Amino acid sequence: MKRTRRHRSAPDRLDAVFAALADPTRRAILAHLGQRECSVTELGQPFAISAPAISRHLRVLETSGLIARRKTGRVHYCRARIDELRQAAEWIEQQRAFWEQQFDALASYLDAEQS
Repeated sequence: MKRTRRHRSAPDRLDAVFAALADPTRRAILAHLGQRECSVTELGQPFAISAPAISRHLRVLETSGLIARRKTGRVHYCRARIDELRQAAEWIEQQRAFWEQQFDALASYLDAEQS
């Protein structure tokens, strides 16, 4: 049974977002969509890859929840969705805060040991 984005656990969704962001082409597509909604054809123009390859990248972004797709007539349009990206940013911030605290505690310990 294929699990959809809505039924994934939080760690699974986060894994999907990071996997989608791991590819430079997908990051470029997402950056482009951050400016405005675009057709699939328009999204593929800057890249020297085939239309099926662009579609595969878009499918990964869509499955991860980073983009939404709609169809008008025969044209498919994509737009960025920031909810999943925001959750990834929150996770990164939590990790940053944790590690800063750990390094501050280590620095304090080392300073106390040297005194």
